Amino acid sequence: MRDVAIIGVGQTEVGEHWDVGLRHLALYAIQASLADAGVTQLDALYVGNMLSGELAGQEHVGALVADFTGLRGVEALKVEAACASGAAALRVGVLAVASGMADTVVVAGVEKMTDASSEETTAALAMAADGDFEAAQGMSFVAINALLMQRYIYEFGYKREDFAPFAVNAHRNAMNNPYAMFHFPVRPDRFASASLIADPVSLLDSSPICDGAAALVLAPADQARARCAVPVRIAASTVGTDTVALHDRRDPLVLDGAMLSTSRAYRQAGVGPQDIDLFELHDAFSIIAALSLEAAGFAQRGQGVRLALDGEIGL
Repeated sequence: MRDVAIIGVGQTEVGEHWDVGLRHLALYAIQASLADAGVTQLDALYVGNMLSGELAGQEHVGALVADFTGLRGVEALKVEAACASGAAALRVGVLAVASGMADTVVVAGVEKMTDASSEETTAALAMAADGDFEAAQGMSFVAINALLMQRYIYEFGYKREDFAPFAVNAHRNAMNNPYAMFHFPVRPDRFASASLIADPVSLLDSSPICDGAAALVLAPADQARARCAVPVRIAASTVGTDTVALHDRRDPLVLDGAMLSTSRAYRQAGVGPQDIDLFELHDAFSIIAALSLEAAGFAQRGQGVRLALDGEIGL
């Protein structure tokens, strides 16, 4: 297997893009990544997307995006893994290049969510839960995360306000990111007074509904230096899974899928949590940020929130 490197990147602003559709968002990100890499010819395109069928009325997204971006004829697939769809598409791209089946690959992630009503979007997001035993019983993603947060607070003795550092840090990061949706700070007192969506989850605990796209160009690492001034070698790419239904998990407050994938990545890269300088986690809800820190080995069980309270999560 060959080492793989990133030689180009591109993305759109994250926000409410009322004037463009799914294919346009993908086009803008892919064009930017190709321009960054100085690439015109590709072997494959992999598009990570979760909700195109439900919210945009569009499947066959791989071929659609390939055609719309002027890449008609290349191998093109849509990759879906709920909230991890973009990362899963990257995984497919890495395997294609590492195996020698492709030399130049574009991986994109795109979602177009704001054209649907909040009710439609909430129902669509619930499709990532267990359809028979959670979604069909009326469990939304907000409700599931509220259950997790309530249990975490009860089990480890925290207060709802203790989760404020996650929102404060996210907004601080966003103020330095021109592609972010919001560019204003959040103070702990504002977090404490935020409207509740599903107790104890508030507006500032949860991510907004929005649109956006990002893309990467991948190539063999031994060719990357000749094609890019500062290529980024992918030291590891791994996947782990758990039961989808929350009630089937050995412990709802342990993200076994994340624990498996990070431990495999550490082993593949020959590093540990102590060697990591930057960890970008999935934080659609602040409780998931805390649990992800624990699953990835940066905090012991029940200490993810403490890590944030101690000021250890900021750049």
